[in-house]
Amino acid sequence: MAVTSRKASGGHRPLRPHLPEPLTSPAARYVWAVARVALGWVFAWAFLDKTFGLGHETPAAKAWIEGGSPTEGFLKNSPTGPFEGLYHDMAGLAWVDWLFMIGLAGIGTALLLGIGMRIAAASGALLLVMMWTAVLPPDNNPFMDDHLVYAIVLVGLALVGAGDTLGLGRWWSNTALVRRFPILK
Repeated sequence: MAVTSRKASGGHRPLRPHLPEPLTSPAARYVWAVARVALGWVFAWAFLDKTFGLGHETPAAKAWIEGGSPTEGFLKNSPTGPFEGLYHDMAGLAWVDWLFMIGLAGIGTALLLGIGMRIAAASGALLLVMMWTAVLPPDNNPFMDDHLVYAIVLVGLALVGAGDTLGLGRWWSNTALVRRFPILK
């Protein structure tokens, strides 16, 4: 919707007719698409590194495929604040490892492909907020950190349909499955 003002006659006229719609301009669509792919890579890389121990954060000997736990190190050593005990108790549990890894893989794949943006945004935001609660208060700010910023961006990606540009979002939205279950859009 264009920004408008009232004329004396009560009608509307665009205030800045030369400016494109902010969320639908080609530049904005590509910026959101690049943000989607970048954030998708953050999730996908975390999954790959933890699964195969690619040596960035996870050494090969502690890879998930070598019997390592993708959650144990962080959840045993990093949590602080009011949820510290909860996260310490969850460290290394098989069901926690599986949910975490399925979440990383699913969110990363959905974002990279531009499909299932609603579910990817909701589940990604939930995962990020949980990771934020594990380290309360954040080191460099009374409450804000990158986990919350990423969660907000994820919601924005879903709201603007970022999967349609440089992704399979349009095609995905037209599948019979998504037409039947729009939450999968």
